This record gives sequence, C-alpha cells and structure tokens, in this order.
Amino acid sequence: MPSFIVQSILNRGSNDDPEMSEFVETNFDEKSGIVPCKAPWGRWWQTVAELHIEVEVPEGTRAKAISVSVQPTKIKVVVAGTTIIEGKLYSVVREDETLWTLEDKKILHIVMSKADPMHKEKVWEGLLTDNYTADPWVLLEMRKKLDLERFQMENPGFNFSGAQLAKSYDKVSDSEREKWEQRANK
Repeated sequence: MPSFIVQSILNRGSNDDPEMSEFVETNFDEKSGIVPCKAPWGRWWQTVAELHIEVEVPEGTRAKAISVSVQPTKIKVVVAGTTIIEGKLYSVVREDETLWTLEDKKILHIVMSKADPMHKEKVWEGLLTDNYTADPWVLLEMRKKLDLERFQMENPGFNFSGAQLAKSYDKVSDSEREKWEQRANK
C-alpha cells in the first residue's frame, strides 16, 4: 500500500461515536467541492460511495418527459423522446438505490450508489466503458479527492476537506495519457 503524506490542519470534531458503522457518510463533496468531468449533455462526478450525473435539459422540461433506466451495469436516459445517455456503465451500481430529480426544470440530477464503495483503488475513469471518460488531469484530481474522502471516512473526527496529498500518482503516466487520447479520438 502506498504511503500518503497529508498536509493539512486537522480540526478535531465532536463526532467521536465509537459505535459508528464501517461506512460513514461525510458529505465530503459539500465541504470540499467536486471534480466534474464535462460531457456534451452536462457533467458527472463521483464520491467514494456515489456517482452523480447532471444533464442539462431544455428549460421548462417536466418530469413526465424524462425516463431514467438503471440496471447494475447499464444506463439509459431519455428526455422528451431523445436518448441522451445509453450504454454500459464503467462499473456496477445498485439499481434500487438510484435517485433522480429535476431541478428548476432545467437540470436532471441522477445519483447512483456504487456497488462496492469501500474498494480502495476503484476510481471510475469514465461514466460508460466506452464514452464520457475523464481526461488524465481530471482523473488525477478525482483520485486525490477520493483518497481524501477515504481519509475522512476512516477518521471522522478530523476535517480533511482542505488537505492536499503528496502521493506517487502526482504525475500522469504516458500510458494513461495515450489511452485517453485514443478514446478521445474515437
């Protein structure tokens, strides 16, 4: 396991419950922001436990004009009869824990629970296996953000929202950059 160096001022919190479950909800993205991956229809981002998708829909769209179908490995999003997203998800989600909302009749927000949020090194490199992949810089920032969120979950009495990591992944490897360029050129 790689060693981490956390550079931060650690604020001791009052949340020292010894009976906390293995998984702790931290709302880390609310405290420290998100690392979004832009897409033609909007953006997506991830936390340790969830995947978020924001689809920009025509202003005034009503919920009855939206269809969101999620299976453990597939997603299909249709707005006003037009398929916006369809394909095989990058990894597995819990379909029965999917939630979507229409915000201000112009943003469709979909939240899916990852099937294995505690798998330490699992970062979704793309929304789908063959589309909407993160560029190397965004992927690097996502990895850093997820590592900090894991620290927060493992140490709920501390605040890692402003921390920075120094880890061996600080440089994007040539192979990762080449893989991304090949996907982007398809």
